[in-house]
Amino acid sequence: MKRMIKVGITALAISAIAPVYAQQADVEAEEVEETEGSVGWTPIAIGLATPVQLPWGINKWDVYGLDFNLFYSDAPKMYGLDFGGFATVVRQDTLGVVIGGLFNGGFGDVYGLRATIGANFCSQTVYGAEFGLVGIRDKIYGVDANLLGSAQHNVCGFQMAGLANLTDVESYGCTVAGGANIARTAYGLQLAIFFNMTQELHGAQVALVNFADYCPNGFQIGLINIILSNQWKVLPFVNGYF
Repeated sequence: MKRMIKVGITALAISAIAPVYAQQADVEAEEVEETEGSVGWTPIAIGLATPVQLPWGINKWDVYGLDFNLFYSDAPKMYGLDFGGFATVVRQDTLGVVIGGLFNGGFGDVYGLRATIGANFCSQTVYGAEFGLVGIRDKIYGVDANLLGSAQHNVCGFQMAGLANLTDVESYGCTVAGGANIARTAYGLQLAIFFNMTQELHGAQVALVNFADYCPNGFQIGLINIILSNQWKVLPFVNGYF
């Protein structure tokens, strides 16, 4: 009898606190949802400019499919095809193809292709290809082509700019510029018309003027070649690790 009473009391206690835990779980889920900035997902978003679109919402719908806005597109996440006549903004990760008239902005990682006649911006890492007037990002792995130039912490792959490429940490692969290539550490090839500069060269520099603080392995080809750590610091035509 006592055992039955204990079981009954335990069952009543569980039934009493279960709604509390359920309510707490709902609150936590809502908090996560609000933190992510999304009210749900949609396979298609079409309109003039976010939030004047279907479905309605100021950057509240994750899009897994097509996001087409005549002027401005804004979404928490975008997986698929994103088009904005003037600009696109994705506040978390992007996966797919993004085309913005004057600006593409990403505040998470970008996987795929982005193109614009203006600027491509990413606060995280780009994996894929970007084409535009200017490219600014934390890191890029892939192909990058800009009419003016690019700036990033790290680049790995092929990069081309009409004016200059600026990498303030490490450059791996091939960077080509009509004006100048500048990197703290360069692994691979820096090819420019006028000027290449790096603190540490592992590879080759080809330009009218090439500069490196230190060259543990590699060489320079140009009119003026400078390696400060060499015994012969300035040489015409060819300089390198000897």
